Amino acid sequence: MRLYPAVDILGGSAVRLLRGDYGASTVYDADPLSAARAWSEQGARYLHVVDLDGARSGVPVNLSHLRRITSALEVPVQYGGGLRSPRAVEDALGAGAARVILGTAALTDPDLLREVLAAHGAERVLVSVDVRGGRVATAGWTQAGDLGAQEAIERLAAAGVERFVFTNVDRDGMLQGPDLEQVRLIVAAVRGGCLLYSGGIGELADLEALARMRAPGLSGVIVGKALYERRFNVAQAEAALSA
Repeated sequence: MRLYPAVDILGGSAVRLLRGDYGASTVYDADPLSAARAWSEQGARYLHVVDLDGARSGVPVNLSHLRRITSALEVPVQYGGGLRSPRAVEDALGAGAARVILGTAALTDPDLLREVLAAHGAERVLVSVDVRGGRVATAGWTQAGDLGAQEAIERLAAAGVERFVFTNVDRDGMLQGPDLEQVRLIVAAVRGGCLLYSGGIGELADLEALARMRAPGLSGVIVGKALYERRFNVAQAEAALSA
């Protein structure tokens, strides 16, 4: 199972939100490249970069920071936030992203999803399913829809999506651990695809618990606040996931 240290960009800084609340953000590094370099120097093999400004506005805002990160570091970067058109996806890939992450636009705009998958292949396209209160959150986590996570994943898989990011927004930034039963249900819905989990990781025991599940579809974990607050480092997290 792979570790994906997170670099969430808001207002030009690397931040973490609390339960997806833009009004409850904590700045951990004034320079996203500095944050990304810290994870790389600790041994990170992948990075998860999210343009929070873009997620809220609907168009990418921080491509310049993505370009700086991918130009300075050799770590593959997956990038999401505001990718709601084929042009936006092209721009993100052109700025050095190894993979792109579509949000709820993948559900609301089937033509966009079809075009992006056809142009870039399922290997380079992830879809993020973010859940608040048991329902899929939309518009950069600012609204809740009527669709459940399992139904959303099944619908997306039928449309050709093979790689997913699942975030429990209610747990995000809380450092209280994942809901393991929920993770089992979500992984089961993926049915042959790959899932990255995000939300609530607070200690190494949380990573060890996910690794012990031995769920074939659970391929990685995204960690942000726990790393920033030095509850453990990248090497320790990698070891916990591979135990």
